[in-house]
Amino acid sequence: MSTATERRRLKFQDLQDAVREAEALHAGGYRRLGKWDLSQVCGHLADWLTFPVDGFPKPPTALRAVMFVVRNTVAPAMLRKTLATGEMPGGAPTMPATVPSPGGDEAEALARFRRAVERFQAHEGDYLPSPLFGQASREDANRMQIIHCAHHLGYLIPNA
Repeated sequence: MSTATERRRLKFQDLQDAVREAEALHAGGYRRLGKWDLSQVCGHLADWLTFPVDGFPKPPTALRAVMFVVRNTVAPAMLRKTLATGEMPGGAPTMPATVPSPGGDEAEALARFRRAVERFQAHEGDYLPSPLFGQASREDANRMQIIHCAHHLGYLIPNA
C-alpha cells in the first residue's frame, strides 16, 4: 500500500489520459486521501464536463451575486494562475449537487465520465461561459477540464 499522505500531482496531456487514469484506479483499486471515492470523483467530473456543453445549473440568488463579483474581480487572475501552474487549490467549495453520494457504482460512474469526455471533445463551437470564470477559449476550457480531472484523481492513490 502506498505511504503517500499528500495528493498526487498528476499532469495529463489530454482528457483521455484522465479517463485512462480513472480506468486504472477502477481496475487496480486505490485508497482515498480525500473525502470522495472514485464513483464520486467520476460523477463530479462528468457533471462539470457536461455543463459547458448543455448549460450550467443556476446557483441560488445569493451565490449568483457572489459569483458575479468574483467573476468581475479576482476570477481572471485565478484562471490565469490555474492555467499557468496546472494546479487547482484544494479545499475549494463546489456545488453540493455535483457531489454524488459515496459508495456509488464505480463502473457506471466511470462510463458516465467517459461519455462526458467524448461529448465535451466532440462539441463544436464555443463552450458556454462559466458562471465563475465567464467565457473561455476552447483551448482554455479544455485545459481547465484537464486540470480539474488531475486535481480530483490525484486524491486517489493506486494500490501497489
